Amino acid sequence: MTPSESPTPLRLTVASLCAEWCGTCRDYRADFERAVQAQAEAGIHGVWIDIEDEAELVGAIDVENFPTLLIARGDEVLFFGTVTPHRSTLMRLMQAAVAGNTHLGGEAPDAEVQALAARLHRAARPD
Repeated sequence: MTPSESPTPLRLTVASLCAEWCGTCRDYRADFERAVQAQAEAGIHGVWIDIEDEAELVGAIDVENFPTLLIARGDEVLFFGTVTPHRSTLMRLMQAAVAGNTHLGGEAPDAEVQALAARLHRAARPD
């Protein structure tokens, strides 16, 4: 790579882990999708994951409260945890990730959460 070239930034993945039966999740989904779309130019890829319909993707992660967010840069988990279902909370977390912050709070990611981030990263890679 020459000095004038810069590496392609790793895309941020923002995943909301929810369940269809959860009224809060159903109400939050439109805000989640609008917030992610508003940040698309910043390289954010949003994923809505129904933990029951996509149990194989979620793996052994035990989601106890909704909505639970996973924010990752490549395979690196920046945030994992339950959030208030407000667009402003999501926007604040995404803006901090775009700004380059490497730890946004939340729970310490275990091996299962790291593996989910890696699966989402591989799935989102352009061919």
